[in-house]
Amino acid sequence: MSKPTLTLPNGETIFYQLERRQRRTIGLKITADGLVVHAPKRIYDVQLNQVLQEKAHWILNKLQAREENKTVPMQWLNGEYLLFLGNDIQLKISADKLNKAAVLEQSDLVIAQPAPLNQALTSRKVIAWYKKHAQLDFSRRLEVFAAKLGVITPPLSLSNAKSRWGSCNSRGEIRLNWRLLQAPPHIINYVICHELAHLKQMNHSAKFWAVVEKLYPDFKFAEKELKKLSPYLHRI
Repeated sequence: MSKPTLTLPNGETIFYQLERRQRRTIGLKITADGLVVHAPKRIYDVQLNQVLQEKAHWILNKLQAREENKTVPMQWLNGEYLLFLGNDIQLKISADKLNKAAVLEQSDLVIAQPAPLNQALTSRKVIAWYKKHAQLDFSRRLEVFAAKLGVITPPLSLSNAKSRWGSCNSRGEIRLNWRLLQAPPHIINYVICHELAHLKQMNHSAKFWAVVEKLYPDFKFAEKELKKLSPYLHRI
């Protein structure tokens, strides 16, 4: 069965995924695969098409924004650029009969290994380096902001989540995504303060955001920046 199509205001015709569900309204979302439409089980095609035409400009803008946010896949080769605390660092890979761990030398992340073109090995070394330094960096920040909040520094572990930057469970344990080490310090601080605030309010109520604001007054700015930066942080 072929996918339905929709003609956008710019004249482009796109395929979309239609899912009929037990619901009263039509829902739209843009995924990595394109437009997905959730529609009531009982709705005429002409009604559905009318709604989609009314939302065509929104759909076009969202699809264009998705394209603009696409990033070039990481190439684990000599000369590739990475991010560290918001700054560019460059991979410097050299041939060496010894297999050495990654070391940061000024703005170069230096890697020596027997096979310089072995991207899988390079990837493992770089990620191991990020995780090691993320644990150290995040721990220091967590201690500072926990003291500011007036709580004991909670246990910290690293996360590899694809969609969450941090979490705090009912036991007061905090997990932070190691990829955050690529972000500027103020964004890391915001995420840490966000998770620490859950020690006071295990929700996202107005009281919760008041705690966040007390810990980190510019949280709204940092939150917006993190959303824009997220595609780049997930290159790794």
